[in-house]
Amino acid sequence: MKHSLTRPLSRRLGILLAPLVFAGCMVGPSYKRPSPVVSAKFKELRPAPGWNYANPSLAELPKGAWWTLYNDPTLNALEAQVELNNQNVKEYEARYRAARATINSVRAQLYPTLSGSLSFNRQSSGRGSRSSGTIVNYGSNTSSGVASNSTENTYGMGPTASWDLDLWGKIRRQIQAQVTETQATAADLANAKLSYQAQLATAYFNMRYQDSLYDLLQRNVKFYERSYEITHNQYEAGTADPTALLQAKTQLEQTRAQATATQASRAQYEHAIAVLTGKPPAEVSIAPGSLTNTIPAIPVSVPAQLLERRPDVAAAERRMEEYNAQIGAAIAAFYPDVKLTASYSYSGDPVGTLVQVANRIWSLGASATETLFSGGSRTAAVHEADANYDNYVATYRQTVLTALQGVEDQLSNLRILAQQADQQRVALEAANRAVTVAFNQYMAGTQIYTTVITSQVTALSNAQTALQIQQNRILDSVTLIQNLGGGWNVSALPSKGSMQTDNPFLPSFIQKDRNFLPSNR
Repeated sequence: MKHSLTRPLSRRLGILLAPLVFAGCMVGPSYKRPSPVVSAKFKELRPAPGWNYANPSLAELPKGAWWTLYNDPTLNALEAQVELNNQNVKEYEARYRAARATINSVRAQLYPTLSGSLSFNRQSSGRGSRSSGTIVNYGSNTSSGVASNSTENTYGMGPTASWDLDLWGKIRRQIQAQVTETQATAADLANAKLSYQAQLATAYFNMRYQDSLYDLLQRNVKFYERSYEITHNQYEAGTADPTALLQAKTQLEQTRAQATATQASRAQYEHAIAVLTGKPPAEVSIAPGSLTNTIPAIPVSVPAQLLERRPDVAAAERRMEEYNAQIGAAIAAFYPDVKLTASYSYSGDPVGTLVQVANRIWSLGASATETLFSGGSRTAAVHEADANYDNYVATYRQTVLTALQGVEDQLSNLRILAQQADQQRVALEAANRAVTVAFNQYMAGTQIYTTVITSQVTALSNAQTALQIQQNRILDSVTLIQNLGGGWNVSALPSKGSMQTDNPFLPSFIQKDRNFLPSNR
């Protein structure tokens, strides 16, 4: 009974009043993306000996799997777990789902609010008076002085409806703000994934650096063991003094201690990798390996493309539109709030006669309310919305500038480090030759052992420097890929239309007409 009464009423009201809503205007400024501060090209995009950037017209970063550029199966397997198991990424994903769910909550204000009621009232009324039991006779009528009572039962049922017509677009501006906030939250999620994937790659290559440093030190330990053995034999033969023997022993043990120290750092990086993949450190063990010698060619495009490929830039841009819509919502407070109300009900006694036409009650009304004086609060709200928008314009432009700076920094680092690597390679070769010459001269008796130690320390230091340069080049390449967006594109953001999904509780004629909703980006 209740459903059959509610459904025709809601449909009639919808058909009659939907044109009023759809024809309503939206006050406030239309959004136009402010121009960012972007250069025509990257200053530091220059070729360097031994390493060049990929031609952007021929290559692009792998979408969503940029780490495959390094051709490391272990890294690939670890990176795949970040999106699935990283708890920080899950936090951002939950924020996105919450923001998306809020869209329908705000949208619901556009539609009529229907409610049904069912009431029962039992009322008793009394007539006459009671006089302390005295009986009075008047001819043939006798009164006992006892009051006469009657009881009535009243039943009522029916639906009521109210509808805010949103003639000035306040609710629609709020929807627009929430939709763009959800898009910004989706960009935040993408930026979080990229950030934690880059953190994992950084930790992984730092761990591989420790592995390679350990191998380098162990190779020198074996060399120093041989040197110590020779010096010890000479000492036993009386051809070497005790100082040379002690120097050889000191150098050997110091290098062993340095090799052992690398294991502490390696363990910490392995623990960090475990947490980034959403696992306790006890469950992750990575076999030793070596730091790659190959720096992948990274496609670098023009600076303007960062606006479409950086999720943090996209998030800042979406929030500009959000706060632009908030200006319209604040301006709409200056206009009257128009509402329609309707009710349709039956009231009667007993239940059997409840739905008779004679017992039908209906009403239809409209109201408009306007705030005449609020002490300047509405004007202050508009000024606040304007200031918030200007704030996010500045945030957007600064985010773009920071993105440009990050790319320029890594481009210069990679170019300069490539040159430094070539120079360091020459220095290392010369230092290794000096070790061979000094040791041969010592064996021939023309040099003291201090000369050998000095040349060995110099060679090891140069080898460590060369390894550190390679580590820095790998880490800078990871940071450059991150600064370029990691293959992400703004087209990956959910469209406005896709987030305004059909609501099964709304009448079909409303779901079919979405001209009043914010347009897709």
